Amino acid sequence: MNQANKAQETSPAPVSFYEKRKKIHAKSVRGFFDNWRVALVIFTQVIFYGAPWLEWNGRQAILFHLLERKFYIFGMVFWPQDVIYLAVLLIISAYALFLVTAVAGRLFCGYACPQTVYTEMYMWIENFIEGDRNARIKLDKAPMDARKFRLRASKYLLWTLLGLWSGFTLVAYFTPVDELIGNVLNNRLGPWETFWILFYAGFMILMAGFLREQVCKYMCPYARFQSVMFDPDTLIISYDPERGEQRGARKKGSDAKAAGLGDCVDCGQCVHVCPTGIDIRNGLQYECIGCAACIDVCDQVMDKVGLPRGLIRYSTENAMAQHLSRKEITAHIVRPRILLYTAILLLICGLCAWFLAHRVPLKVDVIRDRSVLAREADDGRIENLYLLQIMNTEERAHRYRITVDGLDGAEIAGEAEFEVDAASLQGFNTAVRVAPEAGKSGANTIHFNIVATDNPEIKLREKASFLLPR
Repeated sequence: MNQANKAQETSPAPVSFYEKRKKIHAKSVRGFFDNWRVALVIFTQVIFYGAPWLEWNGRQAILFHLLERKFYIFGMVFWPQDVIYLAVLLIISAYALFLVTAVAGRLFCGYACPQTVYTEMYMWIENFIEGDRNARIKLDKAPMDARKFRLRASKYLLWTLLGLWSGFTLVAYFTPVDELIGNVLNNRLGPWETFWILFYAGFMILMAGFLREQVCKYMCPYARFQSVMFDPDTLIISYDPERGEQRGARKKGSDAKAAGLGDCVDCGQCVHVCPTGIDIRNGLQYECIGCAACIDVCDQVMDKVGLPRGLIRYSTENAMAQHLSRKEITAHIVRPRILLYTAILLLICGLCAWFLAHRVPLKVDVIRDRSVLAREADDGRIENLYLLQIMNTEERAHRYRITVDGLDGAEIAGEAEFEVDAASLQGFNTAVRVAPEAGKSGANTIHFNIVATDNPEIKLREKASFLLPR
């Protein structure tokens, strides 16, 4: 028995690899950077919630119509064959993120990331219903009563309504909004529309309402590989330890220097306003999303105690170590890495813009009829049959004239002009005839020339093969 007790006393205590979550009650703060954050939240959400209601040429201005397999973006219509533009868009987004991160750290995370934006919106609702930080902490500790139930129910109701409206807006990018409203009012929503509205609403409530900083700290991969894109000249949220330490409270009018104290009064406000709950005074941490709330609140504290602003500020590792001025910091931003990212980004954007500007609104597929390889026509010439699939990507109808070359005397037998409706794909059967001696036996290369009769600039030349019997 004694040996058992001894073994229990000497056995190591269990170690947890995961920190137990402590709910973060971030305090509201107003200031220069918070104003920018609010402005960007409003700007991005006006675009997100407002874009499906814009009209263009009698249709929804931005619509990714899955049933029609067409993407409408103002005056442009994209088809599945234009998937290359989606790839280019993803490349541009990646390089833009690399550039922003190399210059100013996780600036995107703090101001424009959907997780940050929606969390901010849900926190506005929470603050409006339950009050600021101290009131929310007190409410959490209080037992459930009528008041607490009413406040929580009101908050969750508004969260749910915002989530459902966001889910509806998302689906409105893929189903015309007028049609979607009619389906909702008449209880005719399809299964996939219902799923995505509820799915998006549910995940929005979960991520922005409950998980919040857990998404940024543990689920977002960007937090893990951001250090690869940082260097000593990257602008980050920085605490100045030379100026701030030793931190400590002091009485108003006392000589802090004589007491060996720095400018930091150890008020803890920078921790209270942090949405991820870190202490920026411990140095750069991967949890920091660069929202700069700590800068706003610290500047306010410095104003109250009569000390210069900037104890916490945007700076770089080199600037902190070498005491660089603002002008010198700016000069260090223009460095080879930044120039390379910028050059690549401008090159890709320029090429993409050029190709979009010179995109021919016409696509043609030529399919030779394999059931009849070649046949002799009434006039003794050899005839091959083809299916021309003509895609008019403009939002107005065009009439196209078809000619053929590549073999002497080659011509279209029958009608050589076809009309294609706006933004549609239509197939036409056509026959090409040549004299038997016009080419070699077997396959011969010919070309179809398709030109819009009302606009000669809209034209394509497609290759095909013509079979002559042996």
